Amino acid sequence: MSNLTRDEAAVRSAVVATHRYDVSLDVRHAADPAVGGYTSRTFIAFSAEPGSDTFLDFIHGGVHSVFLNGKELDLASAVDGNRIQLRNLAADNEVIVTGTALYSRSGEGMHRFFDPADGKCYLYTQYEPADARRVFANFEQPDLKAEFTFHVTAPSDWHVASNGAESGRAPLATDPDASTWDFAATKRMSTYITSVLAGPYFRAEDSWSAELDDGTRLEVPLALYCRASLADSFDAPELFALTKAGLDFFNRLFDYPYPWGKYEQAFVPEYNLGAMENPGLVTFTEKYVFTSRATDAQYEARANTLMHEMAHMWFGDLVTMRWWDDLWLKESFADFMGTLGVDRATSWETAWVNFANKRKAWAYLQDQLPTTHPIVADIPDLEAAKQNFDGITYAKGASVLKQLVAYVGFEAFIEGSRRYFREHAFGNTSLADLLAALEAASGRDLGGWTRQWLQTSGISTVRADIAEGDGGTMDSVILHQDSVDPATGRQEHRPHRLKLGLYDFDGDGALRRTDGLELDVDGPVTAVAGLTGKRRPALLLVNDEDLSYAKVRLDAGSEATVREALDRIGDPMARALCWTALWDSARDAVTPAELYLAAVERFAPAEGGIGVLLNVLGNAATAVERYVPAARRGAARSALLGTAAARLRDAVPGSDQQLAWARTLAGLSRHDGGQLPLLRGLLSGAEQIDGLAVDAELRWSLWQALAANGAATAAELDAELERDTTASGREGHALAAAARPDAGVKAAAWKAAVESAELSNEILGATIAGFMTAPDGMLDDYIEPYFECLERVWQERSIEIAGRIVRGLFPSGQDLQDGTAPEEHPVLRRTDAWLAAHAEAPRALRRIILEQRDHLLRALRAQAVPRAAS
Repeated sequence: MSNLTRDEAAVRSAVVATHRYDVSLDVRHAADPAVGGYTSRTFIAFSAEPGSDTFLDFIHGGVHSVFLNGKELDLASAVDGNRIQLRNLAADNEVIVTGTALYSRSGEGMHRFFDPADGKCYLYTQYEPADARRVFANFEQPDLKAEFTFHVTAPSDWHVASNGAESGRAPLATDPDASTWDFAATKRMSTYITSVLAGPYFRAEDSWSAELDDGTRLEVPLALYCRASLADSFDAPELFALTKAGLDFFNRLFDYPYPWGKYEQAFVPEYNLGAMENPGLVTFTEKYVFTSRATDAQYEARANTLMHEMAHMWFGDLVTMRWWDDLWLKESFADFMGTLGVDRATSWETAWVNFANKRKAWAYLQDQLPTTHPIVADIPDLEAAKQNFDGITYAKGASVLKQLVAYVGFEAFIEGSRRYFREHAFGNTSLADLLAALEAASGRDLGGWTRQWLQTSGISTVRADIAEGDGGTMDSVILHQDSVDPATGRQEHRPHRLKLGLYDFDGDGALRRTDGLELDVDGPVTAVAGLTGKRRPALLLVNDEDLSYAKVRLDAGSEATVREALDRIGDPMARALCWTALWDSARDAVTPAELYLAAVERFAPAEGGIGVLLNVLGNAATAVERYVPAARRGAARSALLGTAAARLRDAVPGSDQQLAWARTLAGLSRHDGGQLPLLRGLLSGAEQIDGLAVDAELRWSLWQALAANGAATAAELDAELERDTTASGREGHALAAAARPDAGVKAAAWKAAVESAELSNEILGATIAGFMTAPDGMLDDYIEPYFECLERVWQERSIEIAGRIVRGLFPSGQDLQDGTAPEEHPVLRRTDAWLAAHAEAPRALRRIILEQRDHLLRALRAQAVPRAAS
């Protein structure tokens, strides 16, 4: 794998200023699987310090020629692995590099996909943080912006798109079946957000316009793409409606007209991310093209992603961080703005509830790992940058921005953002630039806020101690803040603006907010004066309305209320926060996991928020498989399976809740055969449940459960694949095939994942998931081979593929051993031995191992909680 350090990038940007790229790509033979690469020609105009040396980045299959200022360079001395050395530069320079770039199966660079449904070939590019160098030679760092012009030669019957608008198309004189597409020059942008799309895509067109303050009209052509075989499932009208609503909202909000000409969105196969903000040509995972029934929460999540990427057109594309240390400058803002856009520009009313319930849960998990980091992170190289697209950069940053909005005021926050765009349009910035704009707009000094929230790591846990007075009143309420940074062990107490909600039962038995108090919390202890003498409520909810970024521990009385009456909390946000408090208590080994499962079995059937329900059921599955001790796991799993089967039958026919329970039933059944007759019946049609569509996605989940129990043959799985020849069907088959509890099957899956490079990224992921679905003890023989292969895998594979293997195959399915402390578990000790022996291993590799170790230790500690604890 190639790397670039921050120091090298700083030296290069001190020497070089880039002006213009002209890139030609010839992909007309891509549909031939035997052709592994394509011709890439790059022209770059740049200025430099006279007499200086620098280098270009190009991960290639061969460099054919390099011309610098009209002189052809000797390749033996100029080409140094994945770098092209440029020496003795003039003040103004032109370089032309021609070479062979390689098609990818990893989702990095130019990804090539053959649709199993019809055999058609599709191409798209994905670069972040630094894979444009896999497609064309360039200066691969975000602060060397330039204008880009692309030319793509491809089969004439394909659709081809890039960041710029199409400016011309002409048949190729030497090949009557091919044409060359020319695209208009872009405005200045970074290499990692350039983009090319090519293939027989289905295309839909529309347009959006807006009246600007100066009286002119902004006209923006719109387009949507997906694979031809998905066209019947492509809800283009709904996507166009969301796009127009978002453009209306953000153009008004930011008071800076959409700057990139057209706005096209492509839904592409085998995508490693949810989406990518390439200006003018945003790419999304095609999992957002719902070929099977999807819940309303899935549609809302897609809308959130669409708004997130649209916000990037300003935060990230128009104004870009100078280096990856300030990745949060775009991702935290886009995460916050995506939720704000759904909340204010669409009909969904649960955007912030789902943000609190899911996005912040991601941040809370990440922020408790030993590898946690400040929002403004230390990113010494590209490998570290790749690992920092995490819950801290996205969700914690967005949570903190939500607090900042409350601190400076929404209007000041938006005015500061507008100032930031105007002052730095098409340029690069750091934290100081943003703070200057926000301080100027708000009149507040943000230095202290920055130090406490952006430059420290770890999460605060806040709990209330209530001293009771006479007659059921509160004599005192004390808030305790515990804020240990897991990376340093230091206390990092932060200021919180939060709300205490007082909830009591009304005449109908519902729990409703009867009072509230907003206050500032700072330091380890805060006395709450405003509640003294008031009647103690049934539930005192700390951080009501989710104003701050903090975990909450319920006081004993409030916890008892929640465990008896969670379903009677009418407010969706308050109910979601109580679910989260119960989960955090189990996950942190404060209470036994069975208590969380008991709450799920009792209250989940009444949970009306489908986003919350899906998250709760996912947590329940994790609790069963990871946090419940092995000796009690069978009973816990069987009980939850029974609940899922019962709720599947009595849920409202055709409801999202019914589908959620069906998915839970199938997932849990991978490890328990108690409901296999029901699963078989659903597949065959012998079992009919009113309103339940047993479509392709659900069918594969059912087959995977049967296969994991040894109750499905290879022939049956192959027959299902014949029935469903789609890309998702191929992934479903790969998982099911590898899940069969047979030693030979596991050996073949291991070999395919680790010893071979034949699997594409998504099939690799499915194969690993199937391999890891195994009875207790079946994978013990792979523990030592796992640790032995780590460095080789990291060295030989791309960072995306290596990351999937290292993370996915870690032996995490371990159980607490009798009489042994969690910290003494053999797999933990083997992990520690590897870390000690490989202190100089790449930081990104060590980070994955450290995180997987911590997840395992957390599970073992949860298993060690006594059953009677409360």
